[in-house]
Amino acid sequence: MENIDTTSTQLVADSYKSYQRSVYLYIYYKIGKDEEAKDLSQDVFVRLMSYKQMLRPDTVKYFIFTICRNLVADYLRRYYKTQEIASYLLEQSSSCTNDVESQIIANNLSACERERVKRLPKQRQKIYVMSRFEHKSSADIAAQLGITSRTVENHLFISRKEIREYIQECI
Repeated sequence: MENIDTTSTQLVADSYKSYQRSVYLYIYYKIGKDEEAKDLSQDVFVRLMSYKQMLRPDTVKYFIFTICRNLVADYLRRYYKTQEIASYLLEQSSSCTNDVESQIIANNLSACERERVKRLPKQRQKIYVMSRFEHKSSADIAAQLGITSRTVENHLFISRKEIREYIQECI
């Protein structure tokens, strides 16, 4: 039994000398990262040592490259999963940032609108507020103020135009 362990250990050592460079180059070709390729090539031979009981000189090369292929597949799977998670988190944080920025911009534009509404003539201001902020129709505003629907529409047209121009100046 001790003779088999010694033979297997020697086989792993000889295999390391023979195949380490080939394993490293194979891994480096697959993942394109030097340090990770060096680490994974070491892991191949560490894992090979756990198969000492099964090793034979005629099959050791196939064991090495099977282990190598599996380690590369595992590494790439973890790498792409990490990239996917990082991309998702970045997307979520940017959308949160965009939401916050959009909210700030909307608040600023709303403040500009309210500032300009205060400077409208009283009747036009009243009509604009009823339409924009109270969500009343032209017919409802006309009935409430005792004016024609066409007059309400004219006031809304003029006030919207003035506020639009003012907001464009603010931007």
